[in-house]
This record gives sequence, structure tokens and C-alpha cells, in this order.
Amino acid sequence: MSEPVIELRNISKAYGANPVLRNINLQVHAGEFLTLLGPSGCGKTTILRLLAGFEPADGGEIYISGQDLRTVPPEQRHVNTVFQSYALFPHLTVFENVAFGPRLKRMKGAALREQVMDTLRMVKLDELAARKPGQLSGGQQQRVAIARAVVNRPQVLLLDEPLSALDYKLRKAMQLELKQLQRRLGITFIFVTHDQEEALSMSDRVAVMNAGCIEQLGTPRQIYETPVNLFVARFVGEINNLSGRIVAADPPRYDIRLHDRVVNLKSRFAFATGDRVNVLIRPEDLRIWREQEGSAEERASLLPAAVEEVVYKGSTVDLMIRLDSGELLATTQFFNEDDQAIMNLDFQVSERVFVDWVHDWETILPHEA
Repeated sequence: MSEPVIELRNISKAYGANPVLRNINLQVHAGEFLTLLGPSGCGKTTILRLLAGFEPADGGEIYISGQDLRTVPPEQRHVNTVFQSYALFPHLTVFENVAFGPRLKRMKGAALREQVMDTLRMVKLDELAARKPGQLSGGQQQRVAIARAVVNRPQVLLLDEPLSALDYKLRKAMQLELKQLQRRLGITFIFVTHDQEEALSMSDRVAVMNAGCIEQLGTPRQIYETPVNLFVARFVGEINNLSGRIVAADPPRYDIRLHDRVVNLKSRFAFATGDRVNVLIRPEDLRIWREQEGSAEERASLLPAAVEEVVYKGSTVDLMIRLDSGELLATTQFFNEDDQAIMNLDFQVSERVFVDWVHDWETILPHEA
């Protein structure tokens, strides 16, 4: 992989007595789409503000392309920011909004027009150059904000929840457009969001943050399929948590007691006999068996339960299942036109069922409450 274009070393930041960032270490590579994901107040936007130079860190170092930024003012950093509100000039046309930055750098004439129009063509707004922001849709305004930020070809583009004000359909469309634009430009994007689906669908890597710390950094698939702790597992998508206890250990495989059943599962963590664990299973990995399905021997290894809620979603049916042990599980069952048994998903509330899952698709973590 290329050398990092951004490097944060032991960054800390507090507002008064409230720490916001705690010893953050992060490298971002050239041309990468990195998303900072986490709940409100976890420090995501603060990282953007430190990178942009809007405020200083209390401790640590920030480098862009090897340059220490501690004494570099915002206007001299090769970084631009797209804010949640877009912050467009309402009295200026689209062209003049995008031309604002180059004009500050004394660009004018044919060179200015060419650079601005080239940028507007990239975001498919060249035909709307004479309009003002109030004459544009929300998605078009968002693209003007991006054009204004990238017209000077910064090394890094910082995006602070730029899609949060859009409706669902437009937001989905803009996610795709934004990722395609990033690939065309080749600029490093650092994107802030609290929307897990948005982070997974757009990013090369995701940094999941909580209380000023990075809990996990990895590809979307790593974050979703192999969470390192219970916070990440719960925050990134829906997940079921079964409490278990190790009854026999032969690393990396373990016999785990789940209520009155014992299952043999694999874990990347080391456990000893008697340890409590969390067995985490995504809803789409749970399998529901009806009472008449399978043999008595097969059903003996399954968890007995009852259907508590049925939500039809067209291509899927979401079920809330109450185990006889009392735990509530969420499961997503998919229609399969080639399998009539799976096609028949007309479950009824209170119907008795059995629960299983695709073994080794689960994640086993040390016990957390």
C-alpha cells in the first residue's frame, strides 16, 4: 500500500474537563475513502476540525504528506471541507460559488473558467452554472458544495455528514455518486457519518469510534463480519447475542454451552474451560425450523422457541423469536423461488419453531454485559 497521506500520532483533545479524543493514532493512504463512524459525541467531527486547522490538538502530531501541521494555518493546508449545511453563498451563481476559491488564489480569465467548468462537468452540473443555490434541489446543492471543495484539487477532502439532510431515496443515489466521484478524482476522502449502512457501502476502510477512541479500523467486511468487541458488533448492524460458557477447550475450537445445548464452535480468541462468552449471530445467519421439519434427532440439537413478531418486507420476512430460555432474537428469512420450503414464510405469531444458524459464521467474544 502507498505511503500515508495523513497520519495522526497520539492525538488528544478536550473541551474544558471533557476529553473528546483520547490518544488517536490513524493513517490514511492516498486515494483512500475512509469513513469515521460512531454515535454523536464520539469525536468524529473533532478529527475533521483538527485536520482542517480550525482548532489545535491538545497533544500529539498531525502530518499531511510528511509535513507537520501544528504551525500551518488552515488556508495553507491542502485540505478542503464539505459541511453538513453545504454553506453555499445564496446570492452567487453555481459558477461563482465554485470559482470563489480559485479567485482567492488570483486565478482569472480563461484559466478560471476552464477549471471551474471542468469541475462542474465532473459533478454533472455544467448546464446549471448560471443558477443560484435556491433554484437547485438538495442533491444538486450537495454537488455544488463538493465542486467548490475539489476545484483546487486538494490532497484531502473532509466531508462532515454531507448527506444527512437528504431524503432516503436521494441519499442512496448520492452515496453512489459520491463514491464514483471520489474514484474519478483520486482524492483522499475522509467521511463522517453515524449511519452504519452508509459507511459500509461507500468506504475502503471504516474507523468505528466510541468515547474519543477508535474501537476498530478495517474494511467494511472486517467490521461487519469480525467485530473486535461488543460495542462494534452492536453498533454496526443488527446482531443477536447469546450468553454461553466454555465447557471444553481445544483451541481454536471450543465446546460452548448455550442453555441446555452444547455446540462446538471456532474462535480467534483464547478461552479456558469455565469462561463466559458472547456468541454473536447476525439475523440473516439464523435459520428457523418449523416443528414438523427435520427428524427428532436433528431437532434435539436446535434451540426451541416461539414466533413473537412477523414483519413482511417483500423479498424477506423479519421475525422476532423468543427462545424458551427467554432471550429475544431477530432473524431475517429470505424467499427462495427454487425451494418451496423456503418460499413458504407465512409464519404466525405464537407458532412453535426451532432455531439454528450456520456454524462458524458467528463471532465469539469474551463476555461483556
